Amino acid sequence: MSAPQPEIINDWLQRAYSDLNLGKAALRTKGVLPEDACFHAQQCAEKALKALLISLEQPFPHAHAIEVLLDLLKTRDLDVPHNVDQAFELSQYAVQTRYPGEWEAVTKAEATRALERAAMVLEWVKNQL
Repeated sequence: MSAPQPEIINDWLQRAYSDLNLGKAALRTKGVLPEDACFHAQQCAEKALKALLISLEQPFPHAHAIEVLLDLLKTRDLDVPHNVDQAFELSQYAVQTRYPGEWEAVTKAEATRALERAAMVLEWVKNQL
């Protein structure tokens, strides 16, 4: 297996940044639900973690569970800081809150915290690469 191309890793990071920016824009846009900002926070963290896994040549499942990606990184003896490890909470925004259902509405404050958590994950990933 050949080493991953830096362009591929950068593509994943670019997508992560795009999701972070979309999430921030969602909070400023009238008529956009905070849940949608949270979805982009989850996507940002997921894509950033997958970029790091690609750089480590660590296969990962095609799933949205942040905790699975974090567990894979831990098997590589990476010291995942507590604030990054808590990003597993973002997994709930991948699917559950994207559709009407029996869940509590997301507040703007919750969406802001989700985006802050995603930004922490992205910054940590950048420092690992």
